[in-house]
Amino acid sequence: MVAATLSLLGLIVAAYLSLWKVGVIGTLACGVGGGCSTVQTSAYAEFLGVPVAFYGVGGYMALLAGSLMGLQPRWANRRELAVGLVVMSGLGVAFSAYLTYLEAAVIQAWCRWCVVSAVIMTAIFLVSLIGLLTTRKATSAASVA
Repeated sequence: MVAATLSLLGLIVAAYLSLWKVGVIGTLACGVGGGCSTVQTSAYAEFLGVPVAFYGVGGYMALLAGSLMGLQPRWANRRELAVGLVVMSGLGVAFSAYLTYLEAAVIQAWCRWCVVSAVIMTAIFLVSLIGLLTTRKATSAASVA
């Protein structure tokens, strides 16, 4: 449930940035410093010709779907789903770390929404990893009994 809630929050952040990118939202609410626009209009705001925020929407949707599947009784103790969430969120953490590096070292501006997304993705990874370890222990205990 925690991973699903975090995935929904991440989806909202990524959708907000995506809506700004396509022009639906006029101004990004960024607070003091205004680095969001600088980051979102940089050359690094696209990856393979697609806005980075769109990848966020897709990634968070996949994590939300996987997390919700994990709440279903027939999937609750399935190791494959837990592994999938750890792998997906791990890739998200790696990509977020790369983007955060670019903000600090190359662009020299901070997008608070991007940082929030990176924190959310890291939290999903940690929760998913704990879930995987818990699933492994529950599966091992069930096979012994």
